[in-house]
Order: sequence, then C-alpha cells, then structure tokens
Amino acid sequence: MKADIQIRKAIAADISTLRALIDASVRGLQSDDYSPEQIEGALKSVFGVDSQLIADETYFIAEAKLETKTENAHVVAVGCGGWSKRKTLFGGDQWIDRTDSLLDPRTDAAKIRSFFVHPEWPRRGIGSAILETCEAAAKSARFTRAEMGATLTGVKLFQARGYVPLESIEIPLENGASLPVVHMAKRL
Repeated sequence: MKADIQIRKAIAADISTLRALIDASVRGLQSDDYSPEQIEGALKSVFGVDSQLIADETYFIAEAKLETKTENAHVVAVGCGGWSKRKTLFGGDQWIDRTDSLLDPRTDAAKIRSFFVHPEWPRRGIGSAILETCEAAAKSARFTRAEMGATLTGVKLFQARGYVPLESIEIPLENGASLPVVHMAKRL
C-alpha cells in the first residue's frame, strides 16, 4: 500500500475525525508512558480538540491518500497538531484552565499544541512535517520563539527538532490522577 501524505488546515467539519484520531493516538501510543488511569483522566479533562485553534486557522490535519491495487484511493487522517497565538499552553475545549487572550509576538512565545499521530502511522515523519508547518506559520506571524507542554511520549520528537526541556509539570486530572508533561521551548 502506497500513501501520499498531505497537510491542510483543519476545519470545524473535521472535529469528529480529530476526536477519533486523538483518542486512538493516546490509547495506542501513550500507554508506555502513562497508566490507564492517567490516559482515561487525560482524555476526559485535558486531551481533545481545541476549537479555538480551528477557528484561528492554526490547527492542521495530516491525511494519507491510500492507493492499493484492489481498491480505489481513499483518504484517512493520520496526524494533527497546531500552534497558537493565545496564552493557553495545552488542553482541548474541556480543559478548565484556559486563557485565550492573545500573545504579543515581540515578547511571547507561540504555543505548539495538541500533536497526535495515529497509532498505525508512527515514525513516518508526520509529526515532524506538522511541526515544520506550525513553526513556519508562527514565524510568518512574527513569533521568534515557541514553547509547549509536551507529553512524555512526544519529548523525543520535540528534542530531535531542537526543543529543550525547561521544567516538568504535573497536570491534575479530574479523576484524581496527575499527568506529567514537559515544558519545552525553542528559538524559531
């Protein structure tokens, strides 16, 4: 099976596809780094679609056009991620600790946000391609720095792309567990 990967801006009509992709990614790729309790708590209170990113046109979806010898080509979502010009560092719509006021690119860092890859598509450059798209867009919006709250699963990718760890953060989850993430940053 041959796949052609394309990255485009996510739109509101993609929300159900993005929800399914995020759920599959977290359950399929983060189980080596987080307990089942942490995964369930994070999916309920932190991980999810951030509709503000979609409205700001700063969230991207990677799609693979699959072609096989026996069937017609079809398109599947294989990754997503975005950047933000708003203060919220992480979390989907359900995250209660949101600050959606705008950042100043002269003094603030753009936020790299909500990266997920489908568990059947890891290590194929999808996350890196989305990250490059996000960094280019943030640069064109005059940001000179970027930062993120990286999952333990994502730290290796982001370090390989030049991000450095600043501090570890424990995010309290509504089920009583906590989710460790790493605050990371990079000059663009």
